[in-house]
Amino acid sequence: MKLKLLCVCSLFVFTAAATLAQGKATTSGTCAKPANPQSVEAGDAQGHVYVVQSGACTPKSEVHGAKATEGAYAEHGDMTATHGKAWGIYTETFDSGDKLFYSYTTTATLKDGAITTGSNTYKIVGGTGKMKSVRGSGSCKLKGNADGGLTYTCTGESGTAGAAAKTEKKSE
Repeated sequence: MKLKLLCVCSLFVFTAAATLAQGKATTSGTCAKPANPQSVEAGDAQGHVYVVQSGACTPKSEVHGAKATEGAYAEHGDMTATHGKAWGIYTETFDSGDKLFYSYTTTATLKDGAITTGSNTYKIVGGTGKMKSVRGSGSCKLKGNADGGLTYTCTGESGTAGAAAKTEKKSE
């Protein structure tokens, strides 16, 4: 049985703070089906495969006044006909040219090898330029699209790495 490779990228797609202060944030967007999926049969059961794939996303978020213009993910996963789990890195690029990097883990329910629903957890692990000190974490809800991609909505908390230290000094 050959599975359609799916976009478990949850990615992906993740949320970041809209201001410099610690706070809650939400974002949404879409990811296209993977551009270059590769798979290998696990060998223990028909349809159980390990995958490596990457793709592109269209995020709707703003951080430090910069708007996200594109997202890209690279992930590896463990898939069957009905379930999938993937781990990856999501890179969000902003109109300023700065980037945020997220690490994520996704679980999804599949039907006929395509994602129906899923969720993920993520952590902001780094950035460039104005995004260098942004840190945060959260989760996303995923819904499969007819074209093999997905739509996501994420919620979480984020802020700058130095925000907590500055707050503590002021209270002394």
